[in-house]
Parts: sequence; C-alpha cells; structure tokens
Amino acid sequence: MDSFIKISNFSKIAPYAELFWQGLLVTVLLSLFTVVIGFCLALVLALMRMSNVRPFRFLGIDREGHQRERGVLVAISKFNPLDFLATAYVEILRSTPVIVQIFIIYFGVFGIIQLPNFQVFGFIKFSRFFPGVVALGMNSGAYLCEIIRAGIQSIDGGQTEAARSLGLSRTQNLRYIILPQALKNILPAIANEFVVIIKESAITYTIGVQDIMSAVNAVKGATFVIIEPLLVATAIYFCLCFPTSKLIAYFERRMSHGDKR
Repeated sequence: MDSFIKISNFSKIAPYAELFWQGLLVTVLLSLFTVVIGFCLALVLALMRMSNVRPFRFLGIDREGHQRERGVLVAISKFNPLDFLATAYVEILRSTPVIVQIFIIYFGVFGIIQLPNFQVFGFIKFSRFFPGVVALGMNSGAYLCEIIRAGIQSIDGGQTEAARSLGLSRTQNLRYIILPQALKNILPAIANEFVVIIKESAITYTIGVQDIMSAVNAVKGATFVIIEPLLVATAIYFCLCFPTSKLIAYFERRMSHGDKR
C-alpha cells in the first residue's frame, strides 16, 4: 500500500469518482436530518430543564403552613423529575464518545428492532443510514439543548408579563412571542452545529453508512492507495464546510446590523 503522495495514484482512483459523489450526498442528507432531529429533541429537553414541575412541593411546608428553610424535606420538595431526566440525558450524551453512542444505537437498539432492508436512491442502505441519523441526532440534541435554553432565557421577562396581561397562555406566549425571538438569536449557533455535524458524520462509516469516508475505505480496498483518497475526502469536506461557515458568518452580520437599527 502506497504511503507517499503520487500524482499517478489520482488516475487510479478516478474511476471511483461516483463513490465520492454518492458519499457527498449521503453526508449532506445525514447532516440535514441530524440537525432537524437534534433541534426537535433539544427543544423538548430545553423546555424540560426550564419546567417548574415539583410533585413533592408540599413537603417543603410545615404543619403550620410555613415554608421550611432547610432539611431533607426541603431538598425533596425542590426535586423536578423533568429537569433531572433532561439534565442526566445531556450530561451523559456530552460526556461519552460519539462512536460509543453510535455502536449502542446500531448494535443495541436496532439489533433488537429490525428495520426494513431497502435502498434510497438506489445506494443508501436505510437499515444503516437511519441508525446513524438517530445516534447523531441524539448527540446533537444534547448540545443544542443548552443553546436553545440560553436563547429562550435571553428574552426579556417583561415580554412574558406583557403576554399574560393580554390574556395569552404560557403555550401561546412561548409559541408566538418567545420562540420566534429566541430562534433569531440562536440561528447562527444552529447553523454552526450543521457544519460540525458534517465533520462528525464521518464516524458513521464504522457502521456501514456510505458517506465520504466509506468511499475512501472502498477505494483503499480496491486500489491499495490511501493518501490520495484521503486528500480527495479532505477537499470535499473543506468545500462543504468552509463556504457554509462563511455564509453563516455573512447572515450573522446581517442580522446583527438589523438589531442595531
């Protein structure tokens, strides 16, 4: 196997250009679906973390009806199961390697749940693509959760009071007033997460997803050339991520100018 860069090796991998185009399409689709799933999951997690559900609130009140100041009962009365579950999920997913999560989802979850074995566009194996999307989406949701929560909390509390004075419910206030403004603030961060997912999606080739790195692996096995396919993959990732990052920065500047007005 060649370990040095040779111009002649690029002609050897040229017949496999279609594999890289297919890998490019899979990578883009994988990233898009991952961000959508991650955002929906993150929104639910953020609302859970911001909830005020305390089923044992009554334990913090003594027999005379006064609020207890300290003790075990006070700690239990402040327990929020929704916040606990969401926090545990975020901390676990952010503290473990992505490849471990992918293997658990693919071999553990979808080893039990049998997915239909068909191909999308004639080459994307659904039984491998879908577990990759789920695993990356779950991981992305853990990171986007904090971004969304920070965006919601950045909205002035006076707007919530104004919404209440107009007779809007908490759901209506969140849907029509808080979320639209929060999304505007966090849109650049969500777009940047898309760029991160493009790069992180390379790990899914370990479960057979036909992304760019899978194309590299296939070309390496067929031609015994490794450096040149890696350089092609590097160029493809760069052409995906660099323009996207610059486009995000451009829109971020435009949005900040609008706020200054």
